[in-house]
Amino acid sequence: MPLTRTGYFISDQNAPHFITFSVVRWVDVFTRTIYADAVVDGLNYCIQHKGLEVYAWIIMPNHLHLILRAKEGFRLSDILRDFKKYTSKRIVEMIQKNAQESRKDWMLWLFRSSGERNPNNQTFQFWQQENHPIQLESSEIIEQKLNYIHHNPVRAGLVTEATAYRYSSAVDYCGGKGLVDIVFI
Repeated sequence: MPLTRTGYFISDQNAPHFITFSVVRWVDVFTRTIYADAVVDGLNYCIQHKGLEVYAWIIMPNHLHLILRAKEGFRLSDILRDFKKYTSKRIVEMIQKNAQESRKDWMLWLFRSSGERNPNNQTFQFWQQENHPIQLESSEIIEQKLNYIHHNPVRAGLVTEATAYRYSSAVDYCGGKGLVDIVFI
């Protein structure tokens, strides 16, 4: 059981967990749909090829929340490591190549300076180190986290209805089809 710097760890690799990923220095990267789409693509890839089950998700401007688990025979910590590595590299490359990105120099400077201070990185650091996994052990906690995820953009004033937010599983739970292939919890 690897212990993280903050004391959070995944003790049961196949149990459902509530996970949060935050961009370093809380940079609002996901206000651009192309970068949010890279996260969606990464989630769907992990679902299709790495044994990930996603029950709920949301991409906010500078972080994402997920309820997920690893299928039997897979390790959630390995999937999350690979997901973070792939999406961070992909998004930084997208920013570097995006001639339309008005915040390019500033964001790359922040990601580079964060990476230079972290011995686990070679150049850039996109995601904060910790995921803060919370194992979901009761239906009450699952429902609370599900509601928290889906109402996050309403509380933030981004939309007036949870189902109107594109980068969320709220639409799935109301009979529609969202961007990520979820499993209902």
